[in-house]
Amino acid sequence: MDQEFKKQETNFTGAGYLPGIAIDTVIFGFHKNELKVLLLTYKNTGFFALPGGFVHEDEDINQAARRILLHRTGLEDIFLEQFYTFGEKSRHDTEPLKKIMAARGFVPDDKHWLLARFVSVGYYALVDFTKAIPTPDSISDSCEWFNLTELPKLMQDHEHILAKALQTIQLDLDHKLIGFNLLPEQFTMGELQGLYETILNKKLLRAAFQRKMLGLGILERIAKKWTGGAHKAPYLYRFLPYPSPEAR
Repeated sequence: MDQEFKKQETNFTGAGYLPGIAIDTVIFGFHKNELKVLLLTYKNTGFFALPGGFVHEDEDINQAARRILLHRTGLEDIFLEQFYTFGEKSRHDTEPLKKIMAARGFVPDDKHWLLARFVSVGYYALVDFTKAIPTPDSISDSCEWFNLTELPKLMQDHEHILAKALQTIQLDLDHKLIGFNLLPEQFTMGELQGLYETILNKKLLRAAFQRKMLGLGILERIAKKWTGGAHKAPYLYRFLPYPSPEAR
C-alpha cells in the first residue's frame, strides 16, 4: 500500500481507477465505554482527514472499502456499511490535495486526474480499537485514534462526513448491534447499556432500556453472573443468531 499514492500521483490520466469515484471511511473505535475515530495526519501540511482511497477498475466498490479498512487497521471480517454518497459541487476543492502533493515534492498539472471532481461514497465501521493496528499510508505522518470530544479540524468536508456517519450509526444501532461484535459472547444488561450510552452520548433510564432491549427479540437470557451475594448477581445475555433467509 505504500506505493499506492505514488502510482496515483504519476498516473496523470487515472488509468486503472474508476473515474470520479472516491471512498471515505469513518472508522469508529469502541472499548470500555470509550468511542473514538481513526484519523490520518498528512505530512508537512497539518491536515487531518478520514481514511480514504479510490476504486480499482477490477474490484467492486465494497471490496475497495474493505481494502482501505484492512490497510488502515489490519482488521478483516469487520462490519462495514455504506451510509451516504457525498456529491455536492461545493466539496470540490483542489487546494488541500495540491498542498499534500507539494509536500511530497510533486507539483501536479491542473488537469491531473486527482484534481478532478469526485463523488465520495461514505462507509462506516465500528471496531474494538484495542484490536486494530492503525497504519498510516505513504503520505501520512500518522494514523491515530481521536476521542470524539477532542477532534482537530478536519480537511475539506470530512467533519460533515463524520457527523453524518455518527448520526447514521445512532439511528441504526438497534438493527446493526449484533453485527458490530463489540461485546463478549455473554454480557450483562449493564454492559449493553454502557455501549448504547457511549454511542448515543447520553444517559439512559435502566428500566426503560431493559424493556426496550428485551422487546427487540434479539437477546437470550442464559444465567446469572455470580459476583458474590446472590441478590446482586446480574443476568447474563447473548445475542440470538440471525434467522436464516428462509425463516425471514
